[in-house]
Amino acid sequence: MAMIHVNRGATSLGAFSEEEVREGLRTGRFFPSDIGWREGMANWQPLSQFPELAAATPATPPSQTGAAAPPVSVAARSGLPWEHRQERGFFNAFIETLAMVLTKPGEAFTVMKREGGLGEPLLYALVGGSFGLIIYFLFMLLMPSVASLGGKENPLTHAVGAGIGSIFLVILVPIGVAIAAFISALILHVCLMIVGGAKQSFETTFRVVCFSMGSTDPLIIIPFCGGLIASAWRIVATCIGLARAHETDTGRAVLAVFLPLVVCCGGGLLFGIMIGAWGVMGGAHH
Repeated sequence: MAMIHVNRGATSLGAFSEEEVREGLRTGRFFPSDIGWREGMANWQPLSQFPELAAATPATPPSQTGAAAPPVSVAARSGLPWEHRQERGFFNAFIETLAMVLTKPGEAFTVMKREGGLGEPLLYALVGGSFGLIIYFLFMLLMPSVASLGGKENPLTHAVGAGIGSIFLVILVPIGVAIAAFISALILHVCLMIVGGAKQSFETTFRVVCFSMGSTDPLIIIPFCGGLIASAWRIVATCIGLARAHETDTGRAVLAVFLPLVVCCGGGLLFGIMIGAWGVMGGAHH
């Protein structure tokens, strides 16, 4: 069966099966005014004009007839599985959310609720981030000969004993994850405002950061290249998440994510030039 590609304005929501679109229309995930296309169609057309979706398309209120499609609201976003963990169960909700963010980030951040408090996303980031980092550091502490490169002693093991280090990790890692989540979200939101892509509040940015972090940090435990994979995929998930959650174009989201790196590199280069110039001037005086 051909998949139905769904757009809301200029934003692609993804490709879905007929049953998924029908269910989305019933739950409010999709609007009748969203446009769709499937293989064999000459043009895009509103979902309300698909004969096979007619039964699932809610009647349009008289006051809305002919009006432009409303923006995605909090009510129209069904939420990630983690936001329904009371019904799904804690473990199942976490695994389903992690798999959704890693494999279908566009869909994940399209259904993610923009509001609802900071506690739920922060808890998710703490679970995912703490799991990945604690396992990684415990591996380094308890198996230094395997975790080290070139047979050298692991500096982390040299600094603290395995037993003491394990205790400190369990206590300090969650605190570090929480601090990193807030600082990252604050920096990204400011950058998003600078590039003109912040269409929603700080809470929306914070939720994107937490769900991206909590989903990608467990990848750190992959041997040898886990850190690189986790970092790269977090950047991808964050860029897609900001674009979908703030309903801004992907270019602005990518620019907001990379802007801190550009500023830091530019500042470091400028500082190096100033130090070099200072040294040259000092040498000239002598």
